[in-house]
Amino acid sequence: MIGILDVDLGNLRSVANAIEHAGHDAVLVHAGDPLDDLTHLILPGVGNFRAAMTRLEDRRLVQPLRDFAASGRPFLGICLGMQLLATSGDEGGSGPGLGLIPGHVRRFDEALVPTIPHVGWNGLTVLRKHPLLTKVKNGADVYFVHSYHLDPADPAEVIASCDAGQTFAAIVGRGNVVGCQFHPEKSMASGLRIIENFCEWDGTW
Repeated sequence: MIGILDVDLGNLRSVANAIEHAGHDAVLVHAGDPLDDLTHLILPGVGNFRAAMTRLEDRRLVQPLRDFAASGRPFLGICLGMQLLATSGDEGGSGPGLGLIPGHVRRFDEALVPTIPHVGWNGLTVLRKHPLLTKVKNGADVYFVHSYHLDPADPAEVIASCDAGQTFAAIVGRGNVVGCQFHPEKSMASGLRIIENFCEWDGTW
């Protein structure tokens, strides 16, 4: 059972549709719902880093999310959800993230990125093999909408990058925890393949 965390941070229906298209069952998870029966968990999100973390804190979800990650089950953050995996971030005022992938979320350098937010289709540069990218070609186009990016403390945890004038992490991974800065649910065939790969992944690599 694939859980999608519902804290009013994103288009959950698109994510659920992508999971169902891959032949798997999706369930919306709300604050207070048990996570024990889930095999996988997805944290989608759009919006402000600090505001989103405050929402997770207010709904007492921070520790359950950390516990889920510690269980070894696959955990995917999408867009803002990927950024929330970090140790800390600047958007909305400096503050802590979930601390699942060491690193800091910072705004694009305006001297390098011509238009912020970075919106549109860009190709992935695959840096490391990962089950998430099975049958996904190097250079596959995916859809981005963001002004901030996660800068991991360990470059080895960047699975794929992208260049928008400034090179940034497009996919990160640490054990059973992965994040996509782009929206796989909006990225046509390549994105649907990534969702399917996640749903079929056991969390090891």
